[in-house]
Amino acid sequence: MSYDDRVEPFRAELRAHCYRMLGSAQDAEDALQEALLRAWRGLESFEGRSSLRTWLYTIATNVCLKAIERRPKLVLPIDYGPPADPHDGPGVPLTESVWIEPYPDAELALDDALAGPDARYEQRESIELAFIAALQHLPARQRAVLILRDVLGFSAREAGDVLEMSPPAINSALQRAHKTVDERLPERSQQATLRALGDDRLRALVDGFVAAWERNDVGAVVAMLADDAALTMPPRTTWFRGHEAIAGFLRGYPLSAGIETRIAETRANGQPALAHYTRDAGSGPYVFHALDVLTLRGTEIIEITAFLTTEGYERYGLPRTL
Repeated sequence: MSYDDRVEPFRAELRAHCYRMLGSAQDAEDALQEALLRAWRGLESFEGRSSLRTWLYTIATNVCLKAIERRPKLVLPIDYGPPADPHDGPGVPLTESVWIEPYPDAELALDDALAGPDARYEQRESIELAFIAALQHLPARQRAVLILRDVLGFSAREAGDVLEMSPPAINSALQRAHKTVDERLPERSQQATLRALGDDRLRALVDGFVAAWERNDVGAVVAMLADDAALTMPPRTTWFRGHEAIAGFLRGYPLSAGIETRIAETRANGQPALAHYTRDAGSGPYVFHALDVLTLRGTEIIEITAFLTTEGYERYGLPRTL
């Protein structure tokens, strides 16, 4: 059996692992390619003392740990600073690369199940924005321990083999990781929220939001938000909390009379996502401008994370212009 035949079944889950570790789509892809290259170079020396899957995870995890050493912690704007006044405008993008990035569901190829009986989180739960953001607050090795144990279902011994730690040290690190992550995660995951909504109600909610945004109806958009909803816009540090602040910003900027928007639906991080294409009113084609990831609480939108970018649309199978 060729190298590609042996490794290909693990490619998608290794990519997801690198994304959880690093919080960046591009960094995850780079780490995956480096890990697969190392595996190809070392395959002849693989002695089979662990499974091929565990060996590949060992390589990928160590590549990610090295990458984390070389760059700042990634965050979302809510973790970067306080909410802004809408009269101050959208603010200036932060050029330093400190932002968590979204990831298309299709490339991660995950299902809704647990990876094994020892796993604590569903596969799709473990790529939700809130989960990825919580992971980035963990020290690198605690992050790896939590992912290996609670997401991938590795035993303490297997995780210890990957990280060269004893099972008691693994369990101690896991306890500390639980405390940090549990403090930052919402009571209900997005997967549980989406299941409770059901396909029909989710479809109605997303369709209503798209229609309201495309007709620049600030009142209708805000009516779909929770009272304490947040609107964030990485790479801008500026973000807004609550109906009044969000409405003030929308009215003055993205939903002003001078901007027209068309929206294409997709999925990112196991959540509904909307690709925004904008143009000056009546002028030229609609150009890809942002990817909004919607976070729901019941039937309300609790957060809009608008990733402002002119790149990445191809990952979602989307065109640059409409």
